[in-house]
Amino acid sequence: MRFSGKTALVTGGNSGIGFAAARLLIAEGARVAITGRDRAKLDAAAAELGENALAIQADLDNPDVIEPLFKQIGEAFGSLDIVFANAGISGPTPLGGTTAAAFEAILRTNLTAVFLTVQGALPLMKEGGAIVLNGSVMRELGSPGSSAYSATKAGVTGMAKVFASELAPRGIRVNTVIPGGTRTPIWTRGARAGATIEQTESAFAPRIPLGRLATPEEVAGAAVFLASDDAAGITAAEIVVDGGMTGAPAGAPMFRKP
Repeated sequence: MRFSGKTALVTGGNSGIGFAAARLLIAEGARVAITGRDRAKLDAAAAELGENALAIQADLDNPDVIEPLFKQIGEAFGSLDIVFANAGISGPTPLGGTTAAAFEAILRTNLTAVFLTVQGALPLMKEGGAIVLNGSVMRELGSPGSSAYSATKAGVTGMAKVFASELAPRGIRVNTVIPGGTRTPIWTRGARAGATIEQTESAFAPRIPLGRLATPEEVAGAAVFLASDDAAGITAAEIVVDGGMTGAPAGAPMFRKP
């Protein structure tokens, strides 16, 4: 198994892409710490993942939780081989209708917390370790009303390359997975409360060459590959999992001849 004897941290590992990644890592031999804000969801995820999962309730928006988080991981695992900085939020931030607090909340979760998570993990990481960040195609789509979210994901892209440069002397690789639309609960929360994933897929599918949203497992598979020794020669790279939406947009169903 690719991750036999290895340890990992997956932030936001109680649902969606993070949960799928934790499940893949455990299935291939890893012990995995997952974080989340909701105790009930964490406990349910840990129960499903089994004895090799360590569930830690942590609001990574609060810088004060970083040191205790990694102290707990260190006591449980001793060291870390893999960090998948996956946790993130979305929300509308249209020009003319957005408060500073709403804008900064998204930056704090999607950018600052990612930086602090990686920084906090470094004392536990050793040569041969791997860090994977979760980006998004929204960094380049210019989607109206998404300034804060899009800015954070563009920031993740740039930050990953800096991390890769800084950590190369330590033998730690840093890469990014770039999801497009994915079948996760993010589509049914916050400003989208009341919507269904099926409604979202119907709206987006005509613009995706493969004609559907990705599954969490497909995105997680790319992230787990980047974390594995199969990618030992890869750093400062990206894998885009968007059904061809950004690479081959002209192949989308909406552009096909009837």
